[in-house]
Amino acid sequence: MNKPSKPVTALNLPEMDPMPDNIRKYFKLCEDKLGLVPNVLKAYAFNETKLNAFTGMYNDLMLGESNITPLEREMIAVVVSSINRCYYCLVAHGNSVRKLSKNPELGEQMAINYRLADLKPNQRAMMDFAVKMTEESYNIEEIDRQTLRDNGYSAQDIWGIYTTNDTEDPSIPSNITITNETFTSLDVSWTASTDNEAVTGYSVYVDGTLTTQTTSNTSVVLTGL
Repeated sequence: MNKPSKPVTALNLPEMDPMPDNIRKYFKLCEDKLGLVPNVLKAYAFNETKLNAFTGMYNDLMLGESNITPLEREMIAVVVSSINRCYYCLVAHGNSVRKLSKNPELGEQMAINYRLADLKPNQRAMMDFAVKMTEESYNIEEIDRQTLRDNGYSAQDIWGIYTTNDTEDPSIPSNITITNETFTSLDVSWTASTDNEAVTGYSVYVDGTLTTQTTSNTSVVLTGL
């Protein structure tokens, strides 16, 4: 008898049942090409909208058209994941670095200390910037962006380096409180999420459906219920 699979998150979020046909086919493609469905995709399998949002963001960041090569994007992800001590991301992105570079040693060096790796000067500048963005983004100044320009990076390239740093999902808001409840409206407040970069806003769902309301605050008034 097969052992039940271990949950991929600490939350009780059963996957969609029935699974939408397009998601089922996507997971089957993952199994055919990778031999498995990555846990990060399984973690989103409880909600089609969230899963599609994640895969769209990931595909754009890591696979979209850019002067930053796929290998360099994976290198950034490894360095950032090392700082964040994210075991899952280190394993996944480290494996990608080893495959794309055909250099197993590079993957280990990027995970432990990228300064030991034989990087080109522009790549070293990119990693230095990624580290500063991750550890102390509040200290980023024009001189940091100028260093990237001096190493041949355009404004669009720098934007790509910025966004590739954001390799972690925000935490789920906690302490959700409902007040002033009526037949057609209610007030909702919560404790802010955290993120390795920044949380810029919250999308509001009612009964699993995305509403037109978004907010950068930690409270919202829902009407027309």
